[in-house]
Amino acid sequence: MRFLDPYLADTDLTALSATERLRWAWEAFGDKAAIGTSFQGAGLVAIHLARSAGLDFPIFTLDTGLLFPETVALKARLETFWGVRIEELEPALDVEAQERHIGPELWKNDPDLCCTLRKVEPLRLRLKSADCWITGLRREQSSVRAGTGVLEKHQLNGAADRFLWKLNPLADWTRDAVWQFIRENQIPYNPLHDRGYHSIGCAVCTRPTGAGGDERAGRWTGFKKTECGIHTFTKKVESGDRKPETPEIPEPPSI
Repeated sequence: MRFLDPYLADTDLTALSATERLRWAWEAFGDKAAIGTSFQGAGLVAIHLARSAGLDFPIFTLDTGLLFPETVALKARLETFWGVRIEELEPALDVEAQERHIGPELWKNDPDLCCTLRKVEPLRLRLKSADCWITGLRREQSSVRAGTGVLEKHQLNGAADRFLWKLNPLADWTRDAVWQFIRENQIPYNPLHDRGYHSIGCAVCTRPTGAGGDERAGRWTGFKKTECGIHTFTKKVESGDRKPETPEIPEPPSI
């Protein structure tokens, strides 16, 4: 067993397959590692790989109250397909309460605030009980995500002594590879993908874009916004930010 420094870990894990990366996370964190998914292609692949390998990670999703009916139906289909329960994270205010307290159609007037209330805050609460967050982020998805590491260390909730590991086991997969895997394994997926939707979020903020183009196109049309905030509210700890002489909580995992 050797100490695994997080900045060496990304290099080491990059040499492994996606399944091996997930197995590493299970051995290092057990059920304190959880898969977060919005049922995009890469998330489906990550869950299927984990289930096929007997890795019983908790799985959660964000229910904003504004999802497409197709997305809601897909969750039920996937629970049956994998034989799992997918935890739903809900915002403190339902849509009607948000309208009463803040105003109608907040997503049109202040989409950043809407995403914070309906996505970021519920996720922040869930991650308080996790040591590792497993995502479906891929470098190919957008220029913003091009620097995504296989394993990253993030500062959570602005606390200097609270860190979260973020594993992106499909960071180096292409879109074609993802969809080939889904079809070969007959994994249920959102039928909106067959109707020109590349990335599927809330129904009020997502539009079809047709073939080709940026995978994040169609989200928040008319706004200079490409991320909802769930992947930007934590602070990634860069190698130059490290202070080896200072103990970190929790301790980095060992394998």
